[in-house]
Amino acid sequence: MKRFHVHVVVPKLDESVRFYSSMFGAEPSVLKNDYAKWMLEDPRMNFAISARGGETGVNHLGF
Repeated sequence: MKRFHVHVVVPKLDESVRFYSSMFGAEPSVLKNDYAKWMLEDPRMNFAISARGGETGVNHLGF
């Protein structure tokens, strides 16, 4: 496996970007008005959040 993927739908993107940036100790590698992504090395993961509608919580996982 090269990289695990997690995508989470959040209610407020700006607040969530601040939270996850603090938690990961890094800014997102991609930041759009409704989407952010971190390409983490430890753990090796592509972690993305979006505020594109839908239910808040885990949207999908990739293995």
